[in-house]
Amino acid sequence: MAAKYSNQSRYTVAVDCIVFGYDGQNLKILLIKRALTPLKGRWSLMGGFVAKNESADQAASRILASLTGLTDIYQEQFYTFTNPGRDTQERTISIAYFSLIDLKKYREILSDAYQAEWFSIKDFPNLIFDHEEMVKMAKKRLQYKATSHAILFELLPDKFTLPLLQSLFEDVFETSFDKGNFSRKMLSTGLLLKQRDKDKTGSKKGAYFYKLDRKNYQQNLHKILKLVPNPNNVL
Repeated sequence: MAAKYSNQSRYTVAVDCIVFGYDGQNLKILLIKRALTPLKGRWSLMGGFVAKNESADQAASRILASLTGLTDIYQEQFYTFTNPGRDTQERTISIAYFSLIDLKKYREILSDAYQAEWFSIKDFPNLIFDHEEMVKMAKKRLQYKATSHAILFELLPDKFTLPLLQSLFEDVFETSFDKGNFSRKMLSTGLLLKQRDKDKTGSKKGAYFYKLDRKNYQQNLHKILKLVPNPNNVL
């Protein structure tokens, strides 16, 4: 058996992380300046190599922690990129993850070591290798998961208003909703708990805060699908 293994090619295994954040108006991705040659100084996703003593999940968690200082970020593996020519330096297989964080909450603790910056998902610079393909695929995966899971709430503060939630859904699904219809459909899902206080930063009347009902939301997750425009294009 050992002899058979010795005749096999050896490849480098990496992880790349598409970090999504939301600033209250735009869905964004976190990019860094590449520190290695080739293409040093070009914009890149946050990534690194899988060590011998760790799994891909552990490597992704370690890399995200080094960038954000956080260890409890929502993280999901979604695809493995294996094109033989994807890395011009050597054959590298990359396992891609997408992560979701509340951009406003974590903005100040991002590591300066990587020259990290947030860019709108609609307008970001050219990326190295196949990283743009990774971003596009991660966006589609985010849309798909959002049709039946409460993952978009990971991008929001603990308390949020319906206008803020609507803005997020519009940016993720690249559409617009009628304000009344969105509020009515969202409240009918049973996913939200209305709070007593209001956000009055936008008007004197203000808008009530809501929280995700994490205790009972599992039974109502399927109702998110009614909010999604043209769901067949996402599924």
